[in-house]
Amino acid sequence: MTVTVLVADDQAMVRDGLRLILDLQDDIEVVAEAADGRAALRAAAEHRPDVVLMDIRMPGMDGLEATRQLLQGGRPGPRVLVLTTFGEDEYLYAAMRAGASGFLLKDSPRAALLHAVRTVADGSALLDPQLTRRLVEDWVRRPPPSAGVPPALRALTPRELEVFGALARGRSNAEIAAELFLSETTVKSHVARVLAKLQLRDRVQAVVLGYESGLVRPGSAG
Repeated sequence: MTVTVLVADDQAMVRDGLRLILDLQDDIEVVAEAADGRAALRAAAEHRPDVVLMDIRMPGMDGLEATRQLLQGGRPGPRVLVLTTFGEDEYLYAAMRAGASGFLLKDSPRAALLHAVRTVADGSALLDPQLTRRLVEDWVRRPPPSAGVPPALRALTPRELEVFGALARGRSNAEIAAELFLSETTVKSHVARVLAKLQLRDRVQAVVLGYESGLVRPGSAG
């Protein structure tokens, strides 16, 4: 199956470079380009790509607002992979809350770009440990410590709460399985139920909720 991609970046050279890399792959096709957020929304509606590579800083409507509008209401749509630099943490946190599925540094190697596109197209989230840790520690305000399970998580069973805690620390299914002495198949089922119960789009939003609820604290994500 071919993964279709929309590239949204205000720099023509960046778009050309990304297209060149992606179109060389047998399983990836760039179907459209956009130079700003509004053009990205129009192109996404017309071409219905599987993945949108979204730059944050663009003239007119930026990538953050475009991501919000593209994914508003939790409706089905493309997976958004945000292109970023280390100096844009505050925008990234907002993009996480808007539903973006992954974050890629603009100076990442070619292999990382291809892996990121395929990962988010497959329905998974791409959480770079460095970016995730910086985002949640710098921009998520912890609520005061409180006893018991946070109200937002009370729909979960004790086992699901354990799985959620591992999810919120950025653990993969294999790591959760090893940590909780479960099979990966069982973990996959638990993850699906947790996301459904909490009405979360993907693992990225689980990280955000974990920190916002106080279940996970800065320094515990490593």
